[in-house]
Amino acid sequence: MSFLQRFLKNTYRDGHTPTDESSFLDLTADQLESHMSIVRYAGFELTDAVRPSYDLQIVPRTGYRHDMFQDRDGSIRIPVLMASASRETVLDLFFDLLDPLGNEVDVVLETSHEQNVGGHLDLHREHIDLPVLKSILYDFEDMLLNDGCSGVAVLNPQMPLEVQLDEHKLLIMYGQDLSAFEQVMYDHAVECSEEIKFITEAEHVHSSSDEFVGQFDQLKYRLGIDD
Repeated sequence: MSFLQRFLKNTYRDGHTPTDESSFLDLTADQLESHMSIVRYAGFELTDAVRPSYDLQIVPRTGYRHDMFQDRDGSIRIPVLMASASRETVLDLFFDLLDPLGNEVDVVLETSHEQNVGGHLDLHREHIDLPVLKSILYDFEDMLLNDGCSGVAVLNPQMPLEVQLDEHKLLIMYGQDLSAFEQVMYDHAVECSEEIKFITEAEHVHSSSDEFVGQFDQLKYRLGIDD
């Protein structure tokens, strides 16, 4: 979706054969079904989009940390916030994080439906009023929350600031001044933890469906986006 995707680690998607090092390799059908049915870890509830490794290399939890994007030659350094929030709050948090972007924004839809493992397609729409965008996205809450093969980024290139709800349902923000985003985190009781690890930083699996593919196509149409 943007350069922030470079923070994301390799994944094992549904239908992709894991390596010999995979924690899923020797599971029985009952063991796999049992693991995939677990949605709550302590006070954190997962969406249907992803599940952690069977050996729980990373245990999902709520929190955020500071990161820094740096290009290969070190000429560009952009502050980044990465956050994880429980199912019942993540979409409300995402919509509130959009407010610091201003009234007119650009939107990028990301899809890895029908793409090669690790690949994705970015679809852009420029200059849309934020209230209009929010209204459209609210109509697709189920897909945004539970489809492990789609994500959305909203940005104001004039500031510049970006907020991303990625396919893992992580929240990623970048810009030179992130204080407005940190205030939103505070308002939602999402605490800073520089030691937090996210589900992308270990083996995990994604989930999607034909129904979500259809809904994604409808969202493209509503936003006036062509492939």
